[in-house]
Amino acid sequence: MAYGSNLHAARLACYLHGGRPNGGAHAYPGCRNRSPARRAVATALPGTLYFAGRSLTWGGGSAFYDPSVPGGAPCRAYLLTGGQFSDIAAQEMRRSPGTDLDLTRVLAEGRAELGPGRYETLLHVGELDGHPLLTFTAPGGVAGAALNAPSAAYLRTLGAGLAESHAWGPWRTAGYLATRPGADGHWTPGAVAALLG
Repeated sequence: MAYGSNLHAARLACYLHGGRPNGGAHAYPGCRNRSPARRAVATALPGTLYFAGRSLTWGGGSAFYDPSVPGGAPCRAYLLTGGQFSDIAAQEMRRSPGTDLDLTRVLAEGRAELGPGRYETLLHVGELDGHPLLTFTAPGGVAGAALNAPSAAYLRTLGAGLAESHAWGPWRTAGYLATRPGADGHWTPGAVAALLG
C-alpha cells in the first residue's frame, strides 16, 4: 500500500527498475524482479499521513502513515510479489535489496517492527481480492515524530500521484497535503496549488 510518493507509478518504478526519481537527489538500485506491478488500485485507509524527519532523496520531511489518528489517507494498492515488496521495503529502509522479509509476524499480528528507523515498521492493513495489504511506516506515529515540512519537489511528486491514482485536481490535492501534520503551518493550500499548476 502506497500512501506517499509511491502513489505515483513513475516514482514506484525507480524502486522496481532502479533509477533516480524526477526532482530527487538519490538513485535506487531497483528490485531483483523488475517486472511492473500486476495491478494498481486506488483506495483509502483510516488514519493520517504526516511529514517528519529528513528525506535524503527530497530534502524536507518524509511522508509516514499513522493508523491511530482519526481521518483518512488516500492510498494505492499495488499487486507485487513478496520479493518485490521486500526489496522496495529495503530501499525505503536505506538497506540493500536482495533478502526476502519474513512476513509471518506482520500477517499474523498486524504489525512487525524490524528496527527503530524510518519505514522499519510493517503493517498489515487489510485484504483486497484475497491478497494482504501491507505497508511500512515509522514506529512511533505522529505523536512522537519530529515533524518537518516536505520540500516542493516532494509535494509535486505526491500531487502527481494523487492526480494519477485518485483523479484529484490541484486544489483538492493542495487542501489535503497542506493540512497534514508537518506541512500544516509551513505550507498553505494556495502555495501547494501553485506548485501543482
